[in-house]
Amino acid sequence: MRATLLLPGALGLLLAALLLGLLTGPYALSPGRIAELSTAALWGERATGAEASVLFQIRLPRVLAAALVGAALSSAGAAYQVCFRNPLVSPDILGVSAGAGFGAVLGILLGLPILLIQGLSFLGGLATVMLVMGIAALLGNRGEVLTLVLCGIAVGALAGAGVALVKTLADPDDQLPAMTFWLLGSLAGTRPADVTLLLPAMTVGLLPLLLLRWRIGVLAVGDEEARALGIEVGRLRLVVIACATLMTAAAVAASGTIGWIGLMVPHMARLVGGARFDRVLPLSALLGAAFMVAIDTLCHVQQGMQDRGEAAVPFHVTIYVTICGVRQDACGLPSPRRFATWLHKLAGYIAAERMLHRQPRPEPHLRRGAGARL
Repeated sequence: MRATLLLPGALGLLLAALLLGLLTGPYALSPGRIAELSTAALWGERATGAEASVLFQIRLPRVLAAALVGAALSSAGAAYQVCFRNPLVSPDILGVSAGAGFGAVLGILLGLPILLIQGLSFLGGLATVMLVMGIAALLGNRGEVLTLVLCGIAVGALAGAGVALVKTLADPDDQLPAMTFWLLGSLAGTRPADVTLLLPAMTVGLLPLLLLRWRIGVLAVGDEEARALGIEVGRLRLVVIACATLMTAAAVAASGTIGWIGLMVPHMARLVGGARFDRVLPLSALLGAAFMVAIDTLCHVQQGMQDRGEAAVPFHVTIYVTICGVRQDACGLPSPRRFATWLHKLAGYIAAERMLHRQPRPEPHLRRGAGARL
């Protein structure tokens, strides 16, 4: 596919997924009615009635939140994979998801309202990564990837142990189910306030990555080579970690822990757009948003079918496992990291085939008409 068509194609795919998410549901809304209500809202008219409530209070916030969460996790995953030079890195490599989960379950244990639970989750994710960076600095780390990853694994395991401890102290009839369902990840209870939480964090986190995407792409060749090209590796890696952590913490605070998206979508973007990070980052954001909206639409359609007692879609278990990030080994499906390995190998094979079948350009002195010029 031509590079000039990649971003418009991904944007069209996202718009189609957004429209599908707005149209789909137990309450029927036609495209004409959606356009009419949206036009009235843009002109400042206050729409009333059941259709307006369904569109603006339920479906639109959920669809927008799904798009923002998918774009945030995919962009963070693509940035981390280049920053750490590892195709199997996901946005929670430094423990941000575990820290956000610990903050959320602690808020549920204390009986806080939902806004404070989300705020505590957001702060927990940021505090975890700050602790990782602090420990790495105390160990004399000067930007080495291995030290950051090992500190992230250790702090993430500590946060996971904290989550388990809080769950043992929770009320098994009231608080424990709420913690369990929150940790699984869901967009079912999305409100307009969640979108207002996600949008600033998404903007602040993604904009520096987009502006620095050419420099970030240089990190893939190695630290020494990047320094030789004039890149301040330590400072640039710190910016990448800060931006990716901000987006991931906001996404986890709004929707709970959702796996797979930040690990897989960057590989999908590389399959269609190549390995250049300046193309992979915007393509990952658009594809991640479209993928998340489509998966969430399929999930709530499936849930509605089950609530009405209708026949279930055969692949509903796969969809549920995909969006929640639950291990697929118990269902007989490949785990996300194993599937990512397959996808990474497939991308390598495709790139190798392109190199083998690419016709070499002739030397200047052998081109047609070169002799006449000489």
